[in-house]
Amino acid sequence: MRPKTLIKRGKIVKILFTSPIIEHPAAGGPQLRIENSIKALSKVSELYVVSRSTKWDTGGDDAVNFYSSLVKNFCFAPSVNGLSKNRYISKLQRIFRFIKKPALEQDIDCLVNIIDREKIEIIWFGYGNITFDLIKLLKKTRPNLKIVCDTDSVWSRFLLRELPYETDERRIAKIKKEGLTKEKEEQEWVNICDITTAVSEVDADYYKNLASDPSRVMLFSNVIDMNSYTQEVSMPVNIKTPNIYLAGSFGPKSAMDKAARWFIEDIYPIIKKEIPRIHFYIIGRGSKETLLDIKDESISILGKVESVLPYLKYASVSLVPLKFESGTRFKIMEAAACKIPIVSTELGAEGIPITDGVDILISDEANEFAQSVIKIIKDEKLADHISENCFKLISEKNSVDSLTHEARKILKRLG
Repeated sequence: MRPKTLIKRGKIVKILFTSPIIEHPAAGGPQLRIENSIKALSKVSELYVVSRSTKWDTGGDDAVNFYSSLVKNFCFAPSVNGLSKNRYISKLQRIFRFIKKPALEQDIDCLVNIIDREKIEIIWFGYGNITFDLIKLLKKTRPNLKIVCDTDSVWSRFLLRELPYETDERRIAKIKKEGLTKEKEEQEWVNICDITTAVSEVDADYYKNLASDPSRVMLFSNVIDMNSYTQEVSMPVNIKTPNIYLAGSFGPKSAMDKAARWFIEDIYPIIKKEIPRIHFYIIGRGSKETLLDIKDESISILGKVESVLPYLKYASVSLVPLKFESGTRFKIMEAAACKIPIVSTELGAEGIPITDGVDILISDEANEFAQSVIKIIKDEKLADHISENCFKLISEKNSVDSLTHEARKILKRLG
């Protein structure tokens, strides 16, 4: 049975939620954000979901059944509906569809049809910060509709923070151009949309400085479903201990690629000298391809796995060695939920109200980062202390229940 929804003036609040990123089971931070957003919104509204990710990228029939059990209706946007699992056939299908009508117009027609048929009051754009073209077109089509631009980060920061770590002039020029374009979009959408959400106070402050009415910027945090991490899982066959764990989404010159290489080149050798038996597990979409050149018997690069839990739950320490990105890290929340101690850079822990030495160890310099890892592995009391504190913090501040509370505040503000 679905949870009770928010009743306003004797009517159930109806929300249409759409996102280009939807997946179950969630295999990364972006997917976790959307899954848990849908869980929270389904508790406070009659929720309709339109996926702009293909059925196969979403997770097939299991994903459709999962989301259908949470919401009033789950469907796929015309631009992706019925696309083949074969990427070559899928590409041809997209071309033929585009000849008839551009994908953006196809999807707007679908959204407007649902809005009118179901008398939708609010449309919620998951990953609105990468969907501005769709937001603008819908605003022209239905100017009185209430629009929520849901952001996972400050995308311009996500782009421009890479500049100090890039040396290729052509890539530097590209980053600057894309970052400035995104800054202009951010300036525009915070004043077009009824609400812009932010995942942390850090991000909220940025958006409020752009908004003519700062009260239209509200928190809708990154959270995890703590219940998803309580299950017992078997230890992976032949797992080596003590071990270090790093997970994320990888790509050439991505934040995760550069973080992993910084750790492998500058930090890991220091740890190996002190703890020769140490093993390093790297998990995540694209990791095998991006780190193909890494040849070290003490490093296992596993790529995308069905579930990270078997490795995370048996990790000695979880790493967040990021130098650039924006938003808040699911890596920290997941490790906290499993009571695994964490070592992070200051930026890696941005937006989460944790305290160095209490809930986590924070280091930005290679030798200090290495010593923090060594301390955790060698000092069981320290490891238990920070992991227990971080578990309590995330349970209170970053659960689906706390996100549901934030959702209610947003709906109240929309009035």
